[in-house]
Amino acid sequence: MLRRNACKTSAFSFMVKQTWGPLCSRPVRSEQWCSQQSCAQRTSNNTLHPLWTGPVSVPGGTRQSPINIRRRDTVYDPRLKPLTVSYVAASCLYVWNSGYLFQVEFDDSTKASGISGGPLENHYRLKQFHFHWGAANEWGSEHAVDDRAYPAELHLVHWNSVKYQNYKEAVMGENGLAVIGVFLKVIACWGCRLPNDARAAVGPFDPSSLLPACRDYWTYPGSLTTPPLTESVTWIIQKEPVEVAPGQLSAFRTLLFSARGEEEKVMVNNYRPLQPLMNRKVRASFQAQD
Repeated sequence: MLRRNACKTSAFSFMVKQTWGPLCSRPVRSEQWCSQQSCAQRTSNNTLHPLWTGPVSVPGGTRQSPINIRRRDTVYDPRLKPLTVSYVAASCLYVWNSGYLFQVEFDDSTKASGISGGPLENHYRLKQFHFHWGAANEWGSEHAVDDRAYPAELHLVHWNSVKYQNYKEAVMGENGLAVIGVFLKVIACWGCRLPNDARAAVGPFDPSSLLPACRDYWTYPGSLTTPPLTESVTWIIQKEPVEVAPGQLSAFRTLLFSARGEEEKVMVNNYRPLQPLMNRKVRASFQAQD
């Protein structure tokens, strides 16, 4: 994997400081109850967060996510264009704890912040970004590459504003969503804290600074990785990871699944198990190196 440069690494540090640094003295609690059961470590059996232990919303689905990306099986597609990313910092609204992860919401009432190009035929507006992470640095990402998991994974979620009127419609529709996935790789740096409120305002922030300098990507048709698990997602997985500090991931692990007045359950291992590829092809925007 390619290393991140210093200026891009500091962008992630700035985001965490700006969003959470000055606000925290104790863990975030969720706005809604999620689970009283503890989360298991990632194993070959993928026993994970109870969010995914009940009946799935798409039984028998043929394009579920996440998947294990095997480099040797990916197909270079010279028709894939570079992804065009344009975000407006002022559209960043607030951060909140959903009960199984935390996410940063954006104003999607206009097409000012969004993506186009790449594998996409239309413009997709940015709705939110969120993270998935593990209890330890040996696992945590939803997708894997050649059976390797990363400590965490960033998802930037967009919806097709050409075909659909709003995000809720797009979730249920064909080619309704496009999600950029970015792996997080740990380096040595400084720590940070998270807010003690379920929802906290965020100042202007441009999430394009969280993307790797190298924009090579894999893409495949898939699904949401949280209920309703609808198969409406075009996944765009960045080949190059972003380097983050151990303290930043440690701060994620201070969040709580439980709501106020309930037994505290630390928010970790909030990722879905890997799903079978079935008959799908994973396309690459770059040629594999020997």
